Amino acid sequence: MELKKQTFGVIIATRNIFNSKLAVDARAKVLAKLNQMGYNTIILPSSETPTGNIEGYADAVKCADLFRKNSEVIEGIIVVLPNFGDELGVVNSIKMSGLKVPVLVQAVDDDNDKVDVKSRRDAFCGKLSVCNNFYQYGVKFTDTTYHTYSLSSAEFTKDILKFAGICRVVKGMKGLRVGAIGTRPIGFQTMRVSEKLLQNSDITVVPVDMSEIIAAAEKIGENDPAVIAKVAAIQNYGVCGAVNKSKIAKQARFGLAVENWIQDNNIDISAIQCWDSLEKNYGCAACVTMSMMGEKLMPSACEVDVAGTVSMYALALAAQTPSAILDWNNNFSEDRNKVVCTHCSNYPKSFFQSEIEIGSLDVLGTVLGSEDTFGAVKGKVAAGDMTYFRISTDDKKGIIKSYLGEGTMTDDPYGMDGGIAVCEIPNLQNLMKYMCKNGFEHHVGMVRGHVAEILEEAIGNYMGWNIYTHK
Repeated sequence: MELKKQTFGVIIATRNIFNSKLAVDARAKVLAKLNQMGYNTIILPSSETPTGNIEGYADAVKCADLFRKNSEVIEGIIVVLPNFGDELGVVNSIKMSGLKVPVLVQAVDDDNDKVDVKSRRDAFCGKLSVCNNFYQYGVKFTDTTYHTYSLSSAEFTKDILKFAGICRVVKGMKGLRVGAIGTRPIGFQTMRVSEKLLQNSDITVVPVDMSEIIAAAEKIGENDPAVIAKVAAIQNYGVCGAVNKSKIAKQARFGLAVENWIQDNNIDISAIQCWDSLEKNYGCAACVTMSMMGEKLMPSACEVDVAGTVSMYALALAAQTPSAILDWNNNFSEDRNKVVCTHCSNYPKSFFQSEIEIGSLDVLGTVLGSEDTFGAVKGKVAAGDMTYFRISTDDKKGIIKSYLGEGTMTDDPYGMDGGIAVCEIPNLQNLMKYMCKNGFEHHVGMVRGHVAEILEEAIGNYMGWNIYTHK
């Protein structure tokens, strides 16, 4: 994922029976605010319309043409109603542009001492008209915290930041290419996924046999400069202890083979077979390779969990920080609102927010030996807010479904190896009942911070997937 400066199309609407100076002032304030917040804007030049803003069909034609010409860069459209606004000017600007991007609709408060004929706004009423037309035309949109508020309010700033996150998720999901590296392990039937349902949402799964990756890794010489550099990167990434350097080099060669295939095939995110073919047939685990990609906001899920890595990517897009794949793994004594989420693990380094150890897989290591299972990223996840999210393809219903919620990662000690995150989630038992009854998998994506509002809107409204938001 490449983090770029976001660009919004902007529509400042006005209506001829209201004071157009309100719209002129609003234009200056909105553009200044968006610029100060670090966003680019595409807006019709003020000289193109009688008032410098959008009113009626003729203005809409010009605005639509401008938006269409900039369709490659516009990630979302912000509509501001400083007065009642012309609903046809707004809806036609968007509909005729052909853009299928998120739309934010904001309306400005009236002041009680300024409701005379020259000063009144009536944007409270005008917003209903605009939204009604969006409904008629099938234009999906996002509402603001309050029906109306001042352009200088803290709520407007918060809503713009949230909207930017929504736009990142929607844009990031469009045309997403997921690398399925290896076949789903026989013991993980829960990881089944429908490529056709994902394709219906413009998400393409690109498969490759693990033998091709292993063959490519084995062709890379241990003294290759790229391998030497990757070995150094792994050693700097975490504490490797007294591990034989040849084992780190083997891991490095595997990582390079994966990264080369991803680059050659224009892959955004991946899901990798690990348990236990890679260990038996090549001699290392995939975890640290996946962790290092996740740190670059290119999530990778184990056990070829394609739906899991899509979930991780949505979280990373929303939060702009690395996400992780975890198991809903253990109860935490008799505290029914706490759960121990673990993995071997492949968590990105910054997800821990503490020093990590890179060692052998604990469970498989006891069976296959530590020599062939090096690569696990181990540590205790630091306390803090988190958001969890999971999508699942439901073939019986022909839909993509999901659940979403927020909680905290605690600093409770827990005597288990691997990647450990003791999490506290309100009404956890009800969430588990929902997951069991609706056939969700044991894997879940998590990211640090609270971004549920962003995902709820992006996934439920714009992606159109079924979503359950747990409270």
